[in-house]
Amino acid sequence: MAGKNFLDGQVLIAMPGIGDSRFARSLIYMCAHSENGAMGLIINKPAPMMFFSDIVAQLNIPGLETSDLLPPELQTLPVLFGGPVEQNRGFVLHSRDYFSASASLAIRDDIALTATVEILEAIARGVGPRKIMMALGYAGWVAGQLEDEMMRNGWLNCEADDVLLFGSDQDSKYERALRKLGVDPSMLSAEAGHG
Repeated sequence: MAGKNFLDGQVLIAMPGIGDSRFARSLIYMCAHSENGAMGLIINKPAPMMFFSDIVAQLNIPGLETSDLLPPELQTLPVLFGGPVEQNRGFVLHSRDYFSASASLAIRDDIALTATVEILEAIARGVGPRKIMMALGYAGWVAGQLEDEMMRNGWLNCEADDVLLFGSDQDSKYERALRKLGVDPSMLSAEAGHG
């Protein structure tokens, strides 16, 4: 169970003064946050020219050797840049209609994270979760690092919703997240506002 100040299941919104170009205009879904550190996935940055069909082709799944055997919506499902840590490792953020007791991490009642070949096979065969977002890599923080970045106005946070997590229009997600907080994106400045 998440502590009252932990951000599990929330979306971090990178502020202009974040100071790290890898996170510019990023939204990060927080998968785990505790006194020991934090882990999340960037949910609005597609990996360059990478699709679910490319991942399936690399795995050589029997019966799915060519991407044209996949449903059309999976052939063009983008794979996202989940963050700068372990960029060769895949993660699937998904609805809880699919859950592996040994491999899935429950984040909220309706959202889980799984990082196995089995979930990719299930998705490819049409028996996986209804809602999916796949990412390569993740964002991670050591103990106290995220809290420090938030104190320096590096991040805001908002509630996650299905459009932010699973929507296909990556370009509009950042503004949508800010508007959920009542923030006009055109009013943001890179200057911290400590008064």
